[in-house]
Amino acid sequence: MSRIRTAMTSVITIAGSILISPQGSSAQTYPSQPIRIIVPTAPGGVADIAGRAFSQKLNEGGKTTIVENRTGAGGAIAADFVAKSAPDGYTVYVGFHATQAILPHLQKLAYDAEKDFVPITIAVKSSNILVVNPAIPAQTLPDLVAYAKANRGKVTFASQGNGSSGHIVGEQIKQVAGIDIVHVPYRGAAPAVQDLVAGHVSMMFDILTLAIPQIKANTVRALAITTAQRDPLVPNVPTAAEAGYPQLEGGPWFGFFVPARTPRVIVDWLHAEAQKAFSGPDVRARFAEQGLAVILGTPEQTAAFVAAESKRWGEVIRRANITLE
Repeated sequence: MSRIRTAMTSVITIAGSILISPQGSSAQTYPSQPIRIIVPTAPGGVADIAGRAFSQKLNEGGKTTIVENRTGAGGAIAADFVAKSAPDGYTVYVGFHATQAILPHLQKLAYDAEKDFVPITIAVKSSNILVVNPAIPAQTLPDLVAYAKANRGKVTFASQGNGSSGHIVGEQIKQVAGIDIVHVPYRGAAPAVQDLVAGHVSMMFDILTLAIPQIKANTVRALAITTAQRDPLVPNVPTAAEAGYPQLEGGPWFGFFVPARTPRVIVDWLHAEAQKAFSGPDVRARFAEQGLAVILGTPEQTAAFVAAESKRWGEVIRRANITLE
């Protein structure tokens, strides 16, 4: 009987090694085929810029990468595609604030933002900047709050769309300042800014990168920025904390994720490559010119950051009773 047990144990051990060894072998030889970088937005946006910057550096290092833009459903289509991809490191997702920390609180999704991904790193982060149409008689954030309280329900705020960072920060200022302003969602930043400049809406929490041209042209007035420190691109614009609202801190961010169960050795390789790709002074300077800060935390730091963002925005969404369904 002991011989039979020994034989069965040997068979199980051999079978297990057969099942395990291909993954270990593929991890050791990774990457041996092209890596797809899935971007959830259209070409030209920050997610696309970050994805292509990573792709370029990988290609320069002798690897082959392909950037694919899979748009739709606020990024959820791309996120779901990557979540269901093989966990072999050959499908990398440019995840961002909406798909990883906001949309899960707004609607039922085909993917689980927390369980279906392994974070690599946050590559870049921007900030929201509060801008108003020049016709609004407010020179500061407290001025705007006072104006909104005196004109209850008449001040409108544009956003890049339901669930966007501009939408959620707009809801947050309603809560922390106790004002009644009306949300007007658009399909993207461009039409929202166009109507803001035209005076069809009163205000907007725009992404700093995109707001700079209008600020310089004086077609909008910047009142506050949602960062801990002032930004050198707009040094005269105070932070929201300086204006008395420290809760209004944060903004859009973009990083890299892979499907859950991707081997740690592959995660570490991608993290090291992202560090090299985004750490160069030339790359940092190029992003800084666009109002983007390079972050580059470890996978563990990134997981903690995303969890904190999800908790923070989830609380704002629940308090505002926002839903997309």
